[in-house]
Amino acid sequence: MKIAELLKKKTTLSFEVFPPKDEVPLDGIQNTLSHLYQFKPDFISCTYGAGGSKRGRNIELCEAVEKSGHVVMPHLTCVGHNRDEMKNIIKDYINRGFENVLALRGDFPDGWDSTKGDFSHANELIAYLSAEFPQMCFAAAAYPEKHISAPSMETDIAYLRSKQDNGAQFIITQLCHDVPAFQRFLERIRKAGVTIPVIAGIMPVLSCEPIIRMTIFNGCSIPAELAAIIGKYQHDPVSFTRAGIEYTVVQLHRYIAAGVNGLHLYSLNKWEKITEVLNTAGISN
Repeated sequence: MKIAELLKKKTTLSFEVFPPKDEVPLDGIQNTLSHLYQFKPDFISCTYGAGGSKRGRNIELCEAVEKSGHVVMPHLTCVGHNRDEMKNIIKDYINRGFENVLALRGDFPDGWDSTKGDFSHANELIAYLSAEFPQMCFAAAAYPEKHISAPSMETDIAYLRSKQDNGAQFIITQLCHDVPAFQRFLERIRKAGVTIPVIAGIMPVLSCEPIIRMTIFNGCSIPAELAAIIGKYQHDPVSFTRAGIEYTVVQLHRYIAAGVNGLHLYSLNKWEKITEVLNTAGISN
């Protein structure tokens, strides 16, 4: 099932997971997925590491999702790949029954200052793959508060428009804790002619240090409500998680009210707290 077709019919619910280290069996992530499947997700996205590391485990995990009867969307980055390699990767995906791909520039490995491949940016990759494989559904990433490397919001939105014009069929955003900022982002991209569906990427607030690290790494703001939780409970992990779950539940409802086309939860391979968040929020398919 192509995710773009699903988005024409409903507001989607989905999760992101990542493959384990090479020496770790899939049992743990399979257990996580078995619990996430209880929410009847519309698709599961699977990441891999910088520079294509863990790509073999990525395929192994994607196959497990596909064989379970769920729609899978592997990530594919520009980093380290030439055109022939990209073509062979997508042919392999097609042979395995995958129909959806999230096409990204990707993070550079330590010491790299470019992709060292035939594609420098995601719009180039999307243009190439869409022309070569029109039967596939390609998604793009977006940054509601601007990509950290973009010189301006206008530049970043123009680049997002280029991804759409080159074949991206829907968008998944990077994390954004500031829902009013997200709403402004939606208004601006629609005015700029970006018409494809937008799925909100949501990072549940579960522990203090990781949420600060990931928010800063992505150049995102920390709203006053979240800052208050960090300030009050940064040395009390149990209370932080409890307050963070309550905060995330409210965020989910705010995103739904904002009219997003889907909710995409970055699970961090942890099902227990994700389950608590969704059950508390009353969200399921």
